[in-house]
Amino acid sequence: QVQLEESGGGLVQPGGSLQLSCVSSGNTFGIVLMAWYRQAPGKQRELVASISSGRSTNYADSVKDRFTISKDNARSTLYLQMNSLNPVDPAVYYCNHRIGNQDSWGQGTQVTVSS
Repeated sequence: QVQLEESGGGLVQPGGSLQLSCVSSGNTFGIVLMAWYRQAPGKQRELVASISSGRSTNYADSVKDRFTISKDNARSTLYLQMNSLNPVDPAVYYCNHRIGNQDSWGQGTQVTVSS
């Protein structure tokens, strides 16, 4: 079982930046995909960005050219650098790791964008 802990959320002004982190622990052998999802009030959880074991990345159209997903295997940490934050971005952001067909989720970190 993989345990995930997100951090880095908070309040930021429009146009600002935040970096989210997700530290993994436990049995992390065989992780094939790591991802960030987000869920805004009243909306379904949606994929924001993913990175494969081979470091191939994929982004939602709404965050392309603004967000960057990366990972540091030595630190067991997944990152999401978020730039040019705007009013469509506020949500709870969740870290996800997939081993085989099993998903593990963190508790989420809140991102708020307000002036």
